[in-house]
Amino acid sequence: MQLNSNSAMENLKEKTARGLMWGGLNSGMQQVVGLAFGIVLGRLLAPSDYGMMAMISIFSLVATALQDSGFRTALTNLKDPKTEDYNSVFWFNIIMATSLYIILFLTAPLIGDYYHTPRVVPLCRYAFLSIIIASLGTAQSAYLFKHLKAKQQAEAGGIAVIASSIVGVVMAFCGGAYWSLATQGLVYVGINTFFQWHFSPWRPSVRGITFAPVRRMFRFSCKILATTIMTSVNNNVLNILLGHYFSPRDTGNYNQAYQWNTKCFSLVQSMVAQVAQPVLVSLDDEPGRQMDVFRKMMRFTSFITFPLLFGFGLVAKEFIVIAIGEKWLTSAEFIQILCVSGATMPISTLFSNMIISKGHSGTFFWCTFSLGLALIATMLCIWPLGIRAMVVGYMLINTMWLAVWLFFVRRLTGYGYLMFLKDVTPFALAAAAVMGVAYAATLPITNLWLLLTTRFAIAAALYYGVMKAARVKILDECERFILKRK
Repeated sequence: MQLNSNSAMENLKEKTARGLMWGGLNSGMQQVVGLAFGIVLGRLLAPSDYGMMAMISIFSLVATALQDSGFRTALTNLKDPKTEDYNSVFWFNIIMATSLYIILFLTAPLIGDYYHTPRVVPLCRYAFLSIIIASLGTAQSAYLFKHLKAKQQAEAGGIAVIASSIVGVVMAFCGGAYWSLATQGLVYVGINTFFQWHFSPWRPSVRGITFAPVRRMFRFSCKILATTIMTSVNNNVLNILLGHYFSPRDTGNYNQAYQWNTKCFSLVQSMVAQVAQPVLVSLDDEPGRQMDVFRKMMRFTSFITFPLLFGFGLVAKEFIVIAIGEKWLTSAEFIQILCVSGATMPISTLFSNMIISKGHSGTFFWCTFSLGLALIATMLCIWPLGIRAMVVGYMLINTMWLAVWLFFVRRLTGYGYLMFLKDVTPFALAAAAVMGVAYAATLPITNLWLLLTTRFAIAAALYYGVMKAARVKILDECERFILKRK
């Protein structure tokens, strides 16, 4: 009995490590490709082109959330989902997506009126086709996610991001402006969906279609749906308001900063999200082991996210000027602000996954909904103070909201404030101190290339040295895992 338990524990540990590795490779490759092509697109396109896409992105995100309706997460939360469960979700998603696209197609002129930009109307009708395409892969994606097929998801996402980025750059080079960004999104969704079908052994059936499983799951999934919508609103609240109160160019400058910041923290967030919920759900009957795994994930996340985001903030100005030119310098200032809250985003994701794994999707929803209300109310009050004040407010609220997430996780699991401080604070303080030393040491340097590379080298070496000197276990475990793979 004990032997079987130990074997199962090692198997889960190996699956989790593999999931983190492939999640990291997937996210890392996508961010590297996104970095390379983002530089090219940033040089070819104007801030107003990015602003056009930023203004309509919220509608696409909300519609995609509605067609998914939280059933991907609901399927994952089932101990043993059956074929009819996947089939019911598949056909529901297609019907919902088609209906939503028709609604958005007809209401596109209203979106144009809100933003005082008629050019948005045909762009909406073209870009929103991704909603229908994405609906074809929801059930397949759920299958891969449930079975921890992180490698297959990594390959699908990697191929999709490379192909779509090439298409986007070619169109931008030929003068496609914001249409190149819209087409890039469509191609990405299409290719990713195709490979989800390729890697998933499950196939839909037209025989005996029933929506009974959807109805059973809806009580859980509707809260995930509402939360996903609120998360999309929270993430894009500035794009929504800037597009209305300011110009597409101003919106584009902020959106460029938001995208680079997101690329950075998504590297860690995607790794965690790839495995956290399935692993935590599988350990729900063993609270002791579940807590151990959760704390290890928390330490791993903090170990990576704080130096990564604080480091990006350290070199943001040099990076932006070198990569995409001085026309985006305003974005660099926004990046430095957003990197503070960006460092907390993967931790918030880990907290939310723990709440969901406990079956408390309602708590997840109300926590996210309250965050949205706080953000919207604050932004509406301070927008006359200017864009910079809005970005600072956005950063402060998202950072302080960690305390709210922690409050609910503590009630559900016993993960207390002292545990959180022990798991997170050493990495945050070490990263901040290292970046401060690197900044002070490089003040005399004026050459941008030399400044960028020197700051990066000093910060990386110092952080590694501090972690080694402190004998941080998570560093030793990462090194052993990498060496074992070699």
